[in-house]
Amino acid sequence: MARETGVDEPTGRKFYLDRPADPDQGELTFLLNLHGGGSAGVWQRGYFPAHDYVDEYRLVVAAPTAKTAEPMRHWAPDADDEHLRDVVELVFERFGVDRIRAFWLVGHSQGGMTASRLLRTPFFADRVDGWLSLSGGRIGRAEIVEGFGPPRTKEEQERMAALRARRFEPPPVPEADLSFIFATGEHEIVALPDASPWAEKYGAGPRVRLADVVDDRPGQVSDTRWEGRSTLSWGRAPRPGTAEVYVYPGARDGWVIADVVRLDKGHTEGLEPRISEELIKLIVSAPAGKARRLNRVRSS
Repeated sequence: MARETGVDEPTGRKFYLDRPADPDQGELTFLLNLHGGGSAGVWQRGYFPAHDYVDEYRLVVAAPTAKTAEPMRHWAPDADDEHLRDVVELVFERFGVDRIRAFWLVGHSQGGMTASRLLRTPFFADRVDGWLSLSGGRIGRAEIVEGFGPPRTKEEQERMAALRARRFEPPPVPEADLSFIFATGEHEIVALPDASPWAEKYGAGPRVRLADVVDDRPGQVSDTRWEGRSTLSWGRAPRPGTAEVYVYPGARDGWVIADVVRLDKGHTEGLEPRISEELIKLIVSAPAGKARRLNRVRSS
């Protein structure tokens, strides 16, 4: 693995860029890894440590940081969309459009909601082959548990109730064709729906449960602000764990559609190594080449 510091020249904004040690040898899969609200690119690298697998699975992983910091750091269209487009174009130019086999948006929490919004813009809809939503909204709602979030007083919970209802509405269904993987902690949702409208759209069969993924090592990060008193839904210290994996087989054009539930986990516990790798395996098994096809059309 090699880590570079990517620089968006028009703005001077920097981002983490992880790549294989030999990026010029073979095809690559590009992941744009977006952090959640109140977080940053460095934390997101630990939450979903795709950079640990760049050599084995031929990945390029960009982890930028949102500009707006008040009232907490979050992705905003006016402040960040142009920067994110610049990051994508820089990566495609750096490694070559014809050598990047697939491009995935990955987002945790508000980063997942941002991925959903970006997919409703032509730039990303034309290029993205898949979306991995890490507790960032499911196509086909997974209901959030009552009282979701970090520890709050009763008054704070009441003030947050209306905001929570708006914040966790299911994302609009994208118009673009793409693979979709949803991963969540067991304590974040009431229950995982047993059907997927995205699977129905592509004529996939009923969901199939694969073998559980068992990790004997913990993830790398958590929200340490609430250490020792956090809620189950928000998450505790990193621990080993087990994840249930469900796929919807036979989707038209081979699109990968899957749900993952991390048992006894909440919103901010970093993903363990084996389930991180399992998600990457699903990503690299999916159809690819949207950006390459777009580039060839424009060149012809």
